[in-house]
Amino acid sequence: MNQEKLPNVVVVGGGTGMPVLLRGLKDLPIDLTALVTVADDGGSTGRIRNEMEIPAPGDIRNVIAALSDAEPMLIELFQHRFDVCNGLSGHSLGNLLLAAMTSITGNFNMGIREISRVLNVKGKIYPISNENMSLHAEMEDGTIVSGESNIPLANKKIKRVFLSPQPVEPLPNAVRALNRADLIVIAPGSLYTSIMPTIIMPQIVEAIKDAKGQVVYVCNVMTQEGETTGYTAADHVQAICDHIGDASIDAIVVHNEPIEKAIREVYAEENATPVVYDTQRLIDMGLQIIEGDIIDPTQPTLRHDNNKIASLLYSLLKK
Repeated sequence: MNQEKLPNVVVVGGGTGMPVLLRGLKDLPIDLTALVTVADDGGSTGRIRNEMEIPAPGDIRNVIAALSDAEPMLIELFQHRFDVCNGLSGHSLGNLLLAAMTSITGNFNMGIREISRVLNVKGKIYPISNENMSLHAEMEDGTIVSGESNIPLANKKIKRVFLSPQPVEPLPNAVRALNRADLIVIAPGSLYTSIMPTIIMPQIVEAIKDAKGQVVYVCNVMTQEGETTGYTAADHVQAICDHIGDASIDAIVVHNEPIEKAIREVYAEENATPVVYDTQRLIDMGLQIIEGDIIDPTQPTLRHDNNKIASLLYSLLKK
């Protein structure tokens, strides 16, 4: 098939859900682009951000590993986290390599491109912005919590999140990718701290609203304490619409099988419960509901099955 004829699929987000999605999509006959959050400020990522004043590399690193076709040992090396008791402790080698390549090229996006080339990445990876940004949340009680890692710890109901410094400029390539997309996928992940930072910049909002292709949200299977406690599937969608406008999302992908009791009990210790799919409300919001048994039963924690979810998403391109 001619390269030009491949459908353009853009996946937006961050956190643990996005790499799972990308692993399934990377071998399909599509032109794949990942637009990744850079608002993380915890752990190794946070230290590198503060010391080098670059966008957060952690989520980018995981996406590179997911899309890489390099030798498994090389990917393991890239993902290796030092646990020695010195200045390297807690750092991931991939984060350090991204920081080094940014220093060499003078540009975070160029650094990602060069690392991607070295690790034989399939598809394109763009940070949502080349800028070092911070995430803030306004809570229902009016208090402001600053820092991506601090927001869930406040354990308050979130009214909205926003970025600083204003205005944060998105990467032009990210906007262009959305404009060209035949399918835009909002990945599962932490709703306010992984998903929102990638979609709330004005130019990104406009690109999603004006998208020629379908915009599909892959809904989380479990709620997350401090972010989405008690949220139904429609509550997740409503939160996104509150930030980027109504009728921004065309379809939602949901898991339609019960969660095993043993797994529910593990998550209950983190005050996480299965997301309730309030079907009628989703229909009333004008959403197409795409449902299936999309959880990987071989995993000890709940993870989307990358092949099942990829097949579901790919089927949307044929309609």
